[in-house]
Amino acid sequence: MGWHEELLIGFDLETTGTDPESARIVTAALTEVRGGELAGAQHWLIDPGVPIPAETTTIHGITTEWARAKGQPAAVAVEEIAAALAGHWAAGTPVVAFNAVFDLSLLAAELRRHGLPSLGERVGGEVGPVVDPLTVDRAVDRYRKGKRTLEAACAFYGVELDGAHEASADALAAVRVAVAIATRHPEVAAQQPWALHRTQIGWHADWAADFQRWLRRGRDPLAVVDGRWPLREPQPMADSA
Repeated sequence: MGWHEELLIGFDLETTGTDPESARIVTAALTEVRGGELAGAQHWLIDPGVPIPAETTTIHGITTEWARAKGQPAAVAVEEIAAALAGHWAAGTPVVAFNAVFDLSLLAAELRRHGLPSLGERVGGEVGPVVDPLTVDRAVDRYRKGKRTLEAACAFYGVELDGAHEASADALAAVRVAVAIATRHPEVAAQQPWALHRTQIGWHADWAADFQRWLRRGRDPLAVVDGRWPLREPQPMADSA
């Protein structure tokens, strides 16, 4: 039985913006999926502590007023989300997140903001295993034209996405896309979760290097594309001589 036929945890965040260092979490979801079918879910509505921009409200539907009235305090919710993820990883269960480096880096920034233990501290080392359908799809179908959004991936792999930009729906869809990719590509399904995790580190680094070269040839000669995956955190400052 391949990893895609066993228990998987879908993870998704809806946020106040697109910069993982400064954006705040508005909603979050963890979905338990087995064989592509939903087996359980956790969902959080969070008061991010800052106004939610109108342009992001139009995407996920959560207003500042609603989040303040109904949401959990950010520090409480962020702790619960991180603890739940760490628990799944401790059990060896892969966490599936579409564009994982965004969601995990943003969660890591929130943990730092609230003075809470990092994901690495919670698992006692390397964070994972993670399956990122975006990273895998880019590698196994490198030359396909068109967008690589979750909606586009769902359309390409025949996955129904009911309620895009709602965290629970996106988390479930991400898992189903991952299962569809593994079903279509036996070389992906054959890897053990940690082996696939480490393969994705290389795949993402290769994609980032290629994208950086493309940007530097035309749009921005000084462009830098971060190749770290699945998590970007500030580098420790080197001691001065």
